[in-house]
Amino acid sequence: MTDRFDVVIAGAGPAGAQCARDLAGRDYDVLVLETEDEDEFPRQSNKSTAGTFPSMMGAFSIPDDVVMHFTDSVVLESPNDHFAQTQPGAVLEFADFKRFLVREGRERGAEYRFDSRATAPITEDGDVVGVRYDGDEEVYADVVIDATGPAAPLAKDLGVSDLERENQAIGIEWEMEGVEIDHPRYADLTDAMMLRLDHDLAPGGYSWIFHTGGDTAKVGLCYIQNEKYHAQGEGLSIDGYLEKWLDSDPRFADAEKLAGKQHRGSAHIQAPGQLSTAGFMAIGDTVPTIDPLWGEGIHKGMKSARAAAITADRCLTGEVDTSAEAMSVYGDLWHRDVAPDADVRLLMTHLLYYAPNERYDRLMQDMRELGVDTLANANGGSALAIAKLLHGSDLSMLYEFARENPTLVKRGVRDALPL
Repeated sequence: MTDRFDVVIAGAGPAGAQCARDLAGRDYDVLVLETEDEDEFPRQSNKSTAGTFPSMMGAFSIPDDVVMHFTDSVVLESPNDHFAQTQPGAVLEFADFKRFLVREGRERGAEYRFDSRATAPITEDGDVVGVRYDGDEEVYADVVIDATGPAAPLAKDLGVSDLERENQAIGIEWEMEGVEIDHPRYADLTDAMMLRLDHDLAPGGYSWIFHTGGDTAKVGLCYIQNEKYHAQGEGLSIDGYLEKWLDSDPRFADAEKLAGKQHRGSAHIQAPGQLSTAGFMAIGDTVPTIDPLWGEGIHKGMKSARAAAITADRCLTGEVDTSAEAMSVYGDLWHRDVAPDADVRLLMTHLLYYAPNERYDRLMQDMRELGVDTLANANGGSALAIAKLLHGSDLSMLYEFARENPTLVKRGVRDALPL
């Protein structure tokens, strides 16, 4: 007998598990294939800093019992200054969060097969009709969804994924205790999520301290593996940069890493190309979906999951139509709801990491003078708000950046000033 479902999803991360949760709630027959063994899930894929905000918690009915610590503010640091903004947030216990999504999906009727590695799509006449996994195992479906992250075995095979190494960001994080959260030389990070822009510590990226209660915190850094951005660094490995920070910052003088609490991950900081084809969609970090500016991926991944679930529901209601045209609704929803103004935000991201350290100090001053509304609007892609953060002294840097990144600039300007 043919092993068949309405929808097959490869990957049980937040995007895949949320998509299964949504579709199973609509009474579709859903199968999730997950590479990891169930007894250890999610040991290998427990890679997120897991900072998020109430908008995600409320929109997706996430319970408080998967939260490690609630926060009250976001702090931005530069080498010699900082800016603090009141902004409620939550640092999730990522493993508990992922297990919750799986449990809820199962309760709604989704089937999970752990220790099952998706390897290739099954196609007929150019349409995706199933998934090959664990060598020669096959399962068929009207809709197939790749939620495997950057590995993207199905999306790459279909030519949907075009992830490029020069746009890959890598990160490392430790959970630590003994951190001096309110050190007199720095901003008070009590109940805060802090992001630091400093090329000496993270060239082409940022470092962070997320308070998790008492003297504990998640401490890490990430950067884009783009050689231009690393010209201002020392050429260390990502572990080397983290150790440099831990050795030089007095907040960590008495801090210790918690055994077994290291997390590593990667994501691509680029605009997505194709998002779907006949019978197929790519979601989460497969696309990629991570917020390019500050790296928040959970909410956007969940949004992409919901957009895919809406599309699948539309294509499977009444007369089944999973043609490329019908599936393209997902792309429309993605650009409208998941990542509007994606190109201008991507431009801002690369320009931010291109700027020298002294410009970060001036950015902190600008944000204090202009207020949180300007920051929020710039973060949302507003051309006017972005312009307010620029100065005449930036012209030479902007010229050099535009000369080296003409396509990125053209797409970003077109996104910010649509004709």
